[in-house]
Amino acid sequence: MKLYNYFRSSASFRVRIALGLKGLDYDYAVVHLTRDGGQQFTAEFRALSADALIPVLDDEGAVLTQSLAIIEYLDETHPQPPLLPATPLERAYVRACALAIACEIHPLNNLRVLRYLVHELAASEEQKNAWYRHWVEQGLGALEARLVAERRCGRHVLGDAVTLADVVLVPQIFNAQRFDCRLDHVPTIMGIFARCMELPAFIAAQPSRQPDAQ
Repeated sequence: MKLYNYFRSSASFRVRIALGLKGLDYDYAVVHLTRDGGQQFTAEFRALSADALIPVLDDEGAVLTQSLAIIEYLDETHPQPPLLPATPLERAYVRACALAIACEIHPLNNLRVLRYLVHELAASEEQKNAWYRHWVEQGLGALEARLVAERRCGRHVLGDAVTLADVVLVPQIFNAQRFDCRLDHVPTIMGIFARCMELPAFIAAQPSRQPDAQ
């Protein structure tokens, strides 16, 4: 397997966690999102990802895009340990929590959106950061309220087993911390985050441990 990714990309971070949880070895291919005008825009990379987004996983010639699709592919092809629970209702719950981050929070704060705010709409650095914090803090607050109301948490989002929801949650908290977002209003989430970061797969996948973090 070959993973095209970038150390600070939260979508890439998700896939690195999943690969680690599955115990899968892979080649780490750097696609630097800010160097050389953005290496994701090269013709070579666009041949793999038409929308110039990472991560991309090449599994013996099968090229997969979109982090959640990649993770579910890994879960189906390497089912142990499972990242989705056994029952339809629990799978729907885990997916909903993951999608609350991947679809409602993350896209508003992706690098290309932040660049557009600055370069096309002339937002200041302060305005850009305020935008970022607003959507992250609001989105995480809504997820916190759901976790508390549903009462399904244990050590992790659903009971005591790591699921897709935890895999998506942790990178978003790294991003929130990097941009100094308020997090004191999400104690349940931060407890889950802390417990995830005790696990080897999460530790090894974090941005500072990647070869392009230098």
